Amino acid sequence: MKQSIVHIALVVDDYDEAINFFTQKLDFDLIEDTYQPEQDKRWVVVSPKNSNGTTILLAKASKPIQNDFIGNQAGGRVFLFLATDDFYRDYHNMLSKEIEFVREPKTADYGIVAVFKDLYGNLWDLIQFNDDHLMSIRMNDSTK
Repeated sequence: MKQSIVHIALVVDDYDEAINFFTQKLDFDLIEDTYQPEQDKRWVVVSPKNSNGTTILLAKASKPIQNDFIGNQAGGRVFLFLATDDFYRDYHNMLSKEIEFVREPKTADYGIVAVFKDLYGNLWDLIQFNDDHLMSIRMNDSTK
């Protein structure tokens, strides 16, 4: 059996505001934006450019209780991890687009990492894994 996670739902306040942030500030691609009349919702999916992995479903809060989780989906912990092949290219690009970093770049055993906020305050890691870490990931994937 083989399974994979296809989408991660990210609760947002406004579809267009979120689309603008992800496509203009983070340079993601808008994969789909389809109105679903039976639910009076939009199915909005974004993904990092050239990615073939999990995508993000931008899910507008539709109930009062969901509003409480906008920007705090992981209780203040890093929620999502954006891997890159060139950390400093993306870091400087994000700074130029006024992305707020709450932890400066540091080198760790697994690579280079910094923490930034999305438009609602959710925390993300921008990370470039080192070759040893990537090798162990590939080896683990090949044994499945």
